[in-house]
Amino acid sequence: MSHIHFIGGEKGGVGKSLVSRVLAQYFIDWNIPFRGFDTDKSHGALLRFYGDFSAPIVLDQHDALDPLIERALEDPQRRILVDLAAQTQQSLAAWIEDSGVLDFAAEHNMTLTWWHVMDTGRDSVDLLRKWLDQFGGRLKLVLVLNEVRGDRFDILDASGERERAEQLGASVIHLRRLPDTTMQKIDQQSASFWAALNHPDRATTGLGLLERQRVKVWLNRAYGDIGKLAL
Repeated sequence: MSHIHFIGGEKGGVGKSLVSRVLAQYFIDWNIPFRGFDTDKSHGALLRFYGDFSAPIVLDQHDALDPLIERALEDPQRRILVDLAAQTQQSLAAWIEDSGVLDFAAEHNMTLTWWHVMDTGRDSVDLLRKWLDQFGGRLKLVLVLNEVRGDRFDILDASGERERAEQLGASVIHLRRLPDTTMQKIDQQSASFWAALNHPDRATTGLGLLERQRVKVWLNRAYGDIGKLAL
């Protein structure tokens, strides 16, 4: 079976690229073949941190995403991971609807998964509502509650949209907060999470022993949630 994972959420700065990096590292650590595609022309995180596994893809034409389907069918064992830039959801939705992608995927035993990355704000809830109105129940959904900016998702819980998503078969996972200083050091060095954990040279990663340990704990917690999903 072929698998394509779209990491979205539409809103800029919500943590889509961070989730893409975590999922890329998960595939690597668990020896799951994958190919990443990065739609961000100016700040492509997959290209920056996992360049050996990734390629750019530009959503500038109606058929720009066609190669994703072709690559997935060519090698069903290799997952396709797509890091979506902000403001690309409309283009993706048009491609899915206009090309009959969901029917095509069903005919070819292909699983499409939408990872909806959310922060604690109302904008994320409104975007989830719009997504559910359009695709709810037709596309596999994973809600990622990103705790980088807070861990109280009261607006989401009060809205009823989480319950609605779960009733439609969605999975919910949490991405817990890693201290800002640690994440900044990793980003400054353009280091993969593997390098952050395993490189012994502090001058290369900027991380001390306990900082590496914190990254290990944080990543293992994320893996615990991800491992419960059928990827």
